[in-house]
Amino acid sequence: MRVLSSVLGLGFCVGFVAPVMADIATGIETLEAGDVQGAVQEFQAAFEAGDADGAFYIGRLFEMGLGTDQDMRRAAELYAAAVSKGSALAQNRLGLMHLNGEFVLQDYKRAAELICASADQGDANGQFNCGLLYSEGKGVGQDTFRAVEYWQQAAEADHVAAINYLGQAYQTGNGLEQDATAAFAQFSITAAAGNPMGLHELAKAYATGAGVERDLVKAHGFANLAAVRGLGEARVLRDEIAVQLDAASLENAQAFARDWKAVPINL
Repeated sequence: MRVLSSVLGLGFCVGFVAPVMADIATGIETLEAGDVQGAVQEFQAAFEAGDADGAFYIGRLFEMGLGTDQDMRRAAELYAAAVSKGSALAQNRLGLMHLNGEFVLQDYKRAAELICASADQGDANGQFNCGLLYSEGKGVGQDTFRAVEYWQQAAEADHVAAINYLGQAYQTGNGLEQDATAAFAQFSITAAAGNPMGLHELAKAYATGAGVERDLVKAHGFANLAAVRGLGEARVLRDEIAVQLDAASLENAQAFARDWKAVPINL
């Protein structure tokens, strides 16, 4: 296909007969098996067969420099090709490039058009990012209620960041009725999966009794788990709680953290 052939050029072999049953899933499996050129063939054939995401995935290879030199301009061209055919994945990614001014003009309005179009197609990342735009008033009028609506949609698809942002909205009452118990419930979902922010928020909730019965042993345990995932604030909280615990309670708190196991959200 002329658009992709002219864009690929270096690094990828494009002289091939497209597999009859080429599809994105096969391309991803081929890529995970370490065959980058084979994956490109699958993605390009899928695009030529009408799957807009084929160009998106080739663009990602150029963006990450997999199988070729990193080339952000080519990536942007491929994302634009995918957008022209309606790829929600490409709409979100190209929208972020416009938001940050990465190899395309920084243009908040265009960013919002692309990202929120992705959201309206059901892409969870697009929904989360569109919510951020409404929350911050970038490219769209600031509207915390619409932001929350998009985060709720993303949360239904188990989007971790969206679930955390809903937790924050319940904490602050910004876009939702303030509800510490509901906030705790949201953070419990992401904490169970090992998300540092969720773990830290549970630690704070147990330390203060916000939305849950106060429990310094669990507060220390969750702060310990968040700290080991790199949160400096959690380390400070853990150490502050430690001085409030007797030796037996501190041992119990450390045992709680040691025995704790993360469980993916979608299981």
